[in-house]
Amino acid sequence: MRTIFLFLALCAAHFAFAQDQEERDDSFIKDNNKNLLKIDIKEPFMQVAVKCPNFKPAAYEGGVVVYKNILNRYMFAYLNSDFYALAGDFTFTLTVDAKGKVVDVTGFPKVPNSEVFFDDMQYVVRRIKKNWIPASCNGLPVTSQIKVKMSFSSISADID
Repeated sequence: MRTIFLFLALCAAHFAFAQDQEERDDSFIKDNNKNLLKIDIKEPFMQVAVKCPNFKPAAYEGGVVVYKNILNRYMFAYLNSDFYALAGDFTFTLTVDAKGKVVDVTGFPKVPNSEVFFDDMQYVVRRIKKNWIPASCNGLPVTSQIKVKMSFSSISADID
């Protein structure tokens, strides 16, 4: 008899504390769609030519492969791709100052919704804390530009 009473009490408690689906606040839940990203960063990065007889291009400590891997990882982590669905080839120009810090990032080509993507890419590139080894002209550090080409594709999918 006690077992039946305990069982009924547990069932009653379970139903008493269960959430009512009608009263649940779903304002914090996003839509059931998710953008899937495909990113292919091309190598080698191209250095914009500087008129200097003894020019040494900017370099990343560990090489282009290390920077490419960090950039790829940061893009997946920090791009807010819920606001755009883009596909195609894009070129980003990184301006590296004489101290080795990336001071500007510009993207091309400009297509619908690409401005938000380009703003996100500025944020992503600036999140990378490690500086570049600046380019030099006759042994003195100079500002330079590096072109990074990539194929980017974001696909919107429903998740139920």
